Amino acid sequence: MSVFVLVHGAWHGGWCWDRVSPLLRAAGHDVHSPTLTGLSERAHLLSPAVGLDTHVEDVIRLIDVLQLEHVVLVGHSYAGQIVSAVADRRPDIIDRRVYLDAFVGSDGESARDLLPETVAHHWATSAAEDGFGWLVPVRRLSVLGVTEQSDIDWLTPRLTPHPWKTYTDTLHLTGAGRHIPAAFVECVSWMRAFRGQADRAREQGWPVHELPTGHEAMVTDPGALAEVLIGLATDVLQPIARSRE
Repeated sequence: MSVFVLVHGAWHGGWCWDRVSPLLRAAGHDVHSPTLTGLSERAHLLSPAVGLDTHVEDVIRLIDVLQLEHVVLVGHSYAGQIVSAVADRRPDIIDRRVYLDAFVGSDGESARDLLPETVAHHWATSAAEDGFGWLVPVRRLSVLGVTEQSDIDWLTPRLTPHPWKTYTDTLHLTGAGRHIPAAFVECVSWMRAFRGQADRAREQGWPVHELPTGHEAMVTDPGALAEVLIGLATDVLQPIARSRE
């Protein structure tokens, strides 16, 4: 059994994994999907001080307090930054890193650095003009490849503005988590803003899986995503089991 820790991206909350988590549990895995500080049902904690380190600490505290082991750490979109930082700080706890249409950052890089320039400019402008200088307003779901009205209706009332500081804060990595197996899952049926990150993953020798869905794979195609995640967990568990025989 693996322990999945599923980390959501900008504007979302842990609830966004509700269609995937039951499928992982049905396959025998444990699942945790925290909501990051200042977002969704924790939006009352939002302030200009909330940054990348805040969200990294959210996940570190979850792992430490619950004494989780054999973690498959999955980060969607912005949360790729969190996956990299948490793996660096808890390398003995994480069995696998999974970047779901997510940033693959190096030491000293911010999420803003990794965005395509046109997207980064749009986000910075939105924060400056509509987000009081420190918030990124929720983007239109159609831009993210969500087209089914039922999905739009489910997502819309739950999404909240995201702190821009999390995108301008840089990663601080020691390299301690570099040895942890990693994989990339690219969602290819939208504008593919993370195509460059998938290329980074390939350059590092990671397996890259392509899903024919929009950016919100956990909402629009949870079955296909769960199948990939279960396969990645099984790939980790088999060598661990052999090493204990």
